[in-house]
Amino acid sequence: QKWKSSVSLQAEMPPCDFVPEKYQSYTYDHMLKIRERNLSPTLLMVYKKPLLLHQGHMQWLFDYEGRRYLDLFAGIATVNVGHCHPKVTAAPQKQLARLWHTSNIYMHPPIQEYAEKLTSLLPDPLKVVFLTNSGSEANDLAMFLARLHTRSFDIICFRGAYHGGSPYTLGVTSVGYYKHGFASGFGCITTMLPDVFRGPWGGSHCRDSPVQTIRKCSCSEGVCHAKDQYIEQFQETLNTCVPKTIAGFIVEPIQGVNGTVQYPKGFLKEAFQLVRERGGLCISDEVQTGFGRTGSHFWGFQTHDVLPDIVTMAKGIGNGFPMAAVVTTKEIANALAQNLHFNTFGGNPVACVVGAAVLDAIEEDGLQQNSEEVGTYMLLELAKLREKFEIVGDVRGKGLMIGVEMVTNKGSCHPLPNEEFGQIWEDCKDMGILLGRGGLYRQTFRIKPPMCITKKDADFAVEVFRTALEKHVERAA
Repeated sequence: QKWKSSVSLQAEMPPCDFVPEKYQSYTYDHMLKIRERNLSPTLLMVYKKPLLLHQGHMQWLFDYEGRRYLDLFAGIATVNVGHCHPKVTAAPQKQLARLWHTSNIYMHPPIQEYAEKLTSLLPDPLKVVFLTNSGSEANDLAMFLARLHTRSFDIICFRGAYHGGSPYTLGVTSVGYYKHGFASGFGCITTMLPDVFRGPWGGSHCRDSPVQTIRKCSCSEGVCHAKDQYIEQFQETLNTCVPKTIAGFIVEPIQGVNGTVQYPKGFLKEAFQLVRERGGLCISDEVQTGFGRTGSHFWGFQTHDVLPDIVTMAKGIGNGFPMAAVVTTKEIANALAQNLHFNTFGGNPVACVVGAAVLDAIEEDGLQQNSEEVGTYMLLELAKLREKFEIVGDVRGKGLMIGVEMVTNKGSCHPLPNEEFGQIWEDCKDMGILLGRGGLYRQTFRIKPPMCITKKDADFAVEVFRTALEKHVERAA
C-alpha cells in the first residue's frame, strides 16, 4: 500500500501475497473507550495514536484499516517462528478437538512427548523440566529451587536485569520503572552491570558481536582489561554484600529489556566459577535469548561457553501461546519433591503440542541459521548508520537480538531525550516498521523480529530507520 507519510522513502516495502480478512469488530474510538474503562491502567500503549492490530502473517502485521507493518519486535521477542505459522497453528487446532485439559496429575501423550523433545536440545545433566505459564513464573520457580537446593537465601543479579514482574522476581528485576513502592527483593543483591558501552570500562574487542563499541583499547589477543575490572566488581559484591554461602546468580545471556546489553567475552565463565565457589547455583534466563535467536547457538548460555544449573525459558517457547519452562538437573529438581508443588496449567496438552510444533518449525524452516545470517547482515548495515549519525551511539547484538542506543552525541553517551526518541519511533511506524524500546532511560531501539525475516526485509527496515534519522537531523537544524 502507499504510505501517507511526509517522508520521502527510497525503499519499497517488500511484497507480501497474503490478504488479511476484512476487519469487522468495534470502531477504533469504541475500542479505545473500552481500553480506558475496562482494562487495567497499568497496560502500556505505545505510539501517539495506539495501533489497533487485527491480523498477522509471518513477519507481517495488519491493522484494522488493512495497513501492513514489518514487525521487528515480534510481540516482545516472542513470535519467533512468525505470526500464525501454518504448522504451529494446525497443532493446537487438532489438539483442541481431542483433549484440552486434564492437569498433569494424569499422563497424556503431549506432556511426555514435549518433555523429551525439549530436554533433548539441552546438554547433560539438564534433563528435568517443570512446565509453567509465564517467564515471571519460571524465574520465580528457579529462584525457589535454588534456595531450596542450597539451603541458602541470597541471589545475585545484574543492574539493568529484567526477570519478571511478580512480587518475587521484582527483587531481581533491576530496572527502575518496573519497581513499585513496596518491600520486594529481600535477599536479592544487585551487582554492577558489565556494560562495555555505557559502563566505566569497555574496549574495541569485548563483545561477542559483529559490531564492537567505538571505544578504543590496547588489549592484546585473548586479554580483556574491561572483563577483569568487571570481575573485580563482582568479587567485591561477593566479599561485601552476601554471607559465605549464597543460593545463586540469575543472568540473561544478553539483557533484553535493558536494550540488548552484552557483557565482555569470558565474563560469565569467571562469574559462574565465583558463584559456585560460594555454593550457589547459576541460573540462565533464556526467555529472550533462547530457541536460536542468537544465531550461532540454540541457547544464549552456549555463546558464553558455560553450563548453568537451571535454565528458564518463555516467550519464543510457544510463539505467543502462554507457556514457559524451567529445566534443571535431577538432583536440583528433587529439592522440590520434599513437599508438594503443583501447577494446574503447566504442561497443558494444548501448550505442549504448540511447544513441539514450534521446535519443529525452528528446525524445518532453518530459523537459527536465518537468525545468524540476516541478523549479522542487519547489524553491519545498522553500524553504517552509527558512522553517519551523531545520535546513534551504539549498535550491538547477536543474531536477531539487536539494540541501537540513541545518544545526544557520541562524546557524552547522554541518552537522547524522550521526545526526540519518540518522534523517530513514530516516524518509523508511519513508514511501516514496528520497533521495540528499552534501556534504563528508554533510549535504545530493540530489534527482535520473527526469525523468518529476509535480507530484503532488513534492507527495507534499515532504509526506513535511516530516513527517520535524517528527518530528525532536519528537525534539529
